[in-house]
Amino acid sequence: MPQYNAPLNDMQFVLHEWLKLSAHYQTLGLQDFDTELVNEILNQGAKFAEDVIAPLNREGDEQGAKLINGSVITPDGFASAYKEYIANGWNAMLGDVNYDGQDLPNTMAVPVHEMLDSANVSWRLTGMLNESAILAVTKHASDALKQTYLTKMISGEWAGTMCLTEPQAGTDLSLLSTKAVPSDEGNYRLTGSKIFISSGDQDWTDNIVHLVLARLPEAPEGVKGISLFLVPKFMPQNDGTLGARNTVTVGSIEKKMGLKGSPTCVMNFDNATGFLVGEANNGLACMFTMMNDARFQVGLQGLGIIEASYQGALTYARERLQSRAPQGIQEQSKKADPILHQPDVRKMLLTQKSISEGCRALALLYAQQMDIERFGTDSDKSKAKNVISFLTPIVKGFMTDMATEMSNLGIQVYGGHGYIREWGMEQLVRDARITQLYEGTNGIQALDLISRKLARDKNNMLQDTYDLFSNKIAEMSDSPNKTQALEILNEWQQTAVQTKQLNVVDLAASAYDFMNYSAYSLLGVIWLSMADAATQSANSKIKLGKTNTCAFFIKRILPRRDLYKTNLLDSAADLMALADNEFDYL
Repeated sequence: MPQYNAPLNDMQFVLHEWLKLSAHYQTLGLQDFDTELVNEILNQGAKFAEDVIAPLNREGDEQGAKLINGSVITPDGFASAYKEYIANGWNAMLGDVNYDGQDLPNTMAVPVHEMLDSANVSWRLTGMLNESAILAVTKHASDALKQTYLTKMISGEWAGTMCLTEPQAGTDLSLLSTKAVPSDEGNYRLTGSKIFISSGDQDWTDNIVHLVLARLPEAPEGVKGISLFLVPKFMPQNDGTLGARNTVTVGSIEKKMGLKGSPTCVMNFDNATGFLVGEANNGLACMFTMMNDARFQVGLQGLGIIEASYQGALTYARERLQSRAPQGIQEQSKKADPILHQPDVRKMLLTQKSISEGCRALALLYAQQMDIERFGTDSDKSKAKNVISFLTPIVKGFMTDMATEMSNLGIQVYGGHGYIREWGMEQLVRDARITQLYEGTNGIQALDLISRKLARDKNNMLQDTYDLFSNKIAEMSDSPNKTQALEILNEWQQTAVQTKQLNVVDLAASAYDFMNYSAYSLLGVIWLSMADAATQSANSKIKLGKTNTCAFFIKRILPRRDLYKTNLLDSAADLMALADNEFDYL
């Protein structure tokens, strides 16, 4: 398994030199947060990810989570690492100060989360979902529920889950059948089964707080009749202690392709006690608070895997001796040259590097908008919310697609050794594959982007996103890079406006193309902007590395958008021409 080393230099460049974090915090009135504090958090987060979490990754994959006598047992070391994590306050970084949270800006927390995802996605998943659940409870639960649950969830003593999917109801939640019946005690009784529930049970926390979608009696048909309920594993008592176990059980653990250390459970609710969160029949809107955060976090999982694969491939390429470089002998004292000197290998490594660093910048730009939505003025909050809404499906969809592509490149650099489990590269491919599926498949993300965020919106989300990237271009020094960045951005906006005019079938057919066209276009702007900022960097590796990697991205990766644009604006007639029975050739 390759040794993970947190990319601190790159993170610090993006945060301090590209995003200008100190000025950002000053604008938001967060004067207590400065460069020194940010770097200290990054350093400590890196130490924890590298020394505590990363060493558990391979063994966790080998052992997997197990269901024994109705309880889930996670791999050796997972639970104790979590105890250390919450003891050091990491789980509370984004929590409300009124419930003992630290209320740190997202731009401080997101880099730490990326490190954990690179170190061990299986381990990170439980804490990730708890953070998303905390958001939903904070925004939508009653004061009484907040007083009972939030402090424990923010500290990490209790963990939250998201219970949506049923065997017959995946993306189409209008088909869910779990029932919630009012009880004489003023709460509700839930009955039904949920599948694919990450960390539905675990041995890390004293209690688990399930957020469950269910239907009340006589609720309207479809998604308008769904309500959200909080269902604890153990019932809290008035004195804060835990009482009787609720009637929530684990039916089984799914046998999965990857993420083996993370328990994915079938959860059975048998007349279980639950409490309404938000208004009746408005549960999906409440749950979207959790889902949208989780979608961003899954995008971060993709980024973490890309970085881990790149680091492993780069280390191997430097060490593996094979043949002589076509440009001439590079290391005379050795019997062969490291494969790092082979142009094809360099192309794969540069592809990984340019995607990893580009996606990291996009994720931290997104985190900056999250800061503004939380701490900014009302008008700035509104614009930031629009940008976040527009970028969420791109971050989730594109970054996770790239995780699969880039981790496969990592195997390719290793050659036959990449196919062998002991090297750790094939695990990254297996772990990456689910990220394209959960929290809504990437096709669903693309449909959300093109239909809700583009076609049905009154141009506010598109315009605010354009303005954000236009402002980054305005910060650039006058140069050909600045001109090219503006050309890319303007073409993207014009193409988006054209896309809005497509008919409903062509729109649906073009969704995936639009998501990828947008991602490559916006990453092109980001790379040109970062390369410009790097010219002023005192770090020579950053200064030269960003310039040369940007040139590679613009020449060899950005042209991918042209194919997506061609398909995007073309008719879907060819997709619909084949009759249903013509798919079957037997």
